[in-house]
Amino acid sequence: MTARYSGPRKGSTMDRFFYAFIAGLTLLAAPLAAQETRIGEDDFESPPATLADLDWLVGQWHGTGISGAPATESWLPPTGPTMVGTFVQQRADGGIQFTEHMYLMEEDGSLVLRLKHFDADLTGWEEKDDMLAFRLLGIEPCAAYFNALTLRCDGEGKIMVAVRMQSADESVRELVFRFKSLN
Repeated sequence: MTARYSGPRKGSTMDRFFYAFIAGLTLLAAPLAAQETRIGEDDFESPPATLADLDWLVGQWHGTGISGAPATESWLPPTGPTMVGTFVQQRADGGIQFTEHMYLMEEDGSLVLRLKHFDADLTGWEEKDDMLAFRLLGIEPCAAYFNALTLRCDGEGKIMVAVRMQSADESVRELVFRFKSLN
């Protein structure tokens, strides 16, 4: 089974744009020798976890994103049961290609990562009340495996983020981002 994004509603203009854009992104990502993401069985149960398990993620991270263009990910310390994060994918010319606004939340004794995408002009990809949600599959020291998304340490002062994408033609690819700490 492959995770699908719960993106724009079928038939809308945003729906066609979203899937065309994702298809383009997947063509830009090189295939990996080893798969970084995991997929849970239907109705999997998330393991116990808290935001304290991801304290290593707090900070600013910079690296190479899609097509080798710069990308930045930032995570704030928890505010109650939520950590807020942002992701910025730049274009090769230095402008913003798109951003993500992320919430890493404690929920039902475990963790879930929710996010929304935005174009450079702040136009949202998902419908107003829709978002992508990644439930926790597994947790290890310095690694969190969500359904179709992985966050893990990648050496001293480095992290790796991988997300599984399914394009409109049903092909599945992983986008992998490697970041160094700016702290």
